[in-house]
Amino acid sequence: MKGVAPFALLAYGAPALAVDAAAPEVASGLGQAVLGLAIVLALIWGAAWLMRRVQPRLGSDASVVRLVGSQAVGQRERVVVVEVAEQWLVVGVAPGHVTSLATLPKGVIPTAPTVPVTFGTLLARARGQRS
Repeated sequence: MKGVAPFALLAYGAPALAVDAAAPEVASGLGQAVLGLAIVLALIWGAAWLMRRVQPRLGSDASVVRLVGSQAVGQRERVVVVEVAEQWLVVGVAPGHVTSLATLPKGVIPTAPTVPVTFGTLLARARGQRS
């Protein structure tokens, strides 16, 4: 019965085409896919949480080396201050190598005094004016 319209088959008493029968199968397949994705995402989240809990703490008090501070000087380059045996080592860190820049006696990190910034000052800076 090739070339016969589906509504013509119904007129002659032929069985109805199973167009709506595929809808529940598609819905159940989609539901299984979503459920599987949710399970995989939950497993990934659980593994990440477990790794954070189990991972040994870096820079603990028992460590010989302690990170004092660091500053990015490029996209992948940093200047790092490391404390080792009552001395501070200033090193440059770049992909593939570490270079010693200076050795300093252990000191105290100076903190800049904090000046409260007013809304007017921020507005003037945003407009490009000097305060």
